[in-house]
Amino acid sequence: MKKLNVNVDHVATLRQARLIDYPDPIDVIKLVQKSKANGIVMHLREDRRHIQDSDLLNFRKKIKFHFNLEIAPTIEMIKIANKIRPDVITLVPEKRMELTTEGGLDLLKNKSKINKVLSILNPKIKSMLFIDPDIKILDICKELKIYGVEINTGSYCEAKKIHIKKEVQKIKEASKYAKELGYFVAAGHGLNKYNISKIKNINEIEEYNIGHSIISDSIFNGIIKATNKIYDIINKR
Repeated sequence: MKKLNVNVDHVATLRQARLIDYPDPIDVIKLVQKSKANGIVMHLREDRRHIQDSDLLNFRKKIKFHFNLEIAPTIEMIKIANKIRPDVITLVPEKRMELTTEGGLDLLKNKSKINKVLSILNPKIKSMLFIDPDIKILDICKELKIYGVEINTGSYCEAKKIHIKKEVQKIKEASKYAKELGYFVAAGHGLNKYNISKIKNINEIEEYNIGHSIISDSIFNGIIKATNKIYDIINKR
């Protein structure tokens, strides 16, 4: 069965719009636990625009559920991860002015930096890299001690109709190669109940990380129903 993790960042985005204490991502996570989802994702950004340090602490105090913590590849963030002890960390690039993550990690420029921060990560925490579907990037990954990769599906989700087939093929090839390298393979960014159909049958992809579309759909249908809808789509044969 394909796994599904729900990213709850945008619950925190709504809260931070008023700088108040609700809606609380922890309350939403409790509902997600009642769905078919396998875990949750939270991205602690350096600018703290949505998820806060206190959210991570409250999660660890109150909930036992698979937890993927997305963070930038910095010493500060690795130290936070070591304190919080998520099940998995996914290193992602960050730009202060971006609306959301705009692409995969640039390993050509940042391989030594990433290697350095991973060297101080608690070995009990699994590490993943958010990368574009590029064979050359995966070749660089071989030089790093990581558990897996999350394939960036952003270009596919944003592609015009004539380019969709090409983007799907990139994801297929990257996922297959990543699996050949022995990595756990996840996918995410921009996926929703409409566009996921073209990549859900890529056998090498074991897990999907989806946030914005589920949180948006939950406004109309509730978080449990919105989560289960996506889970049923990716596991329908």
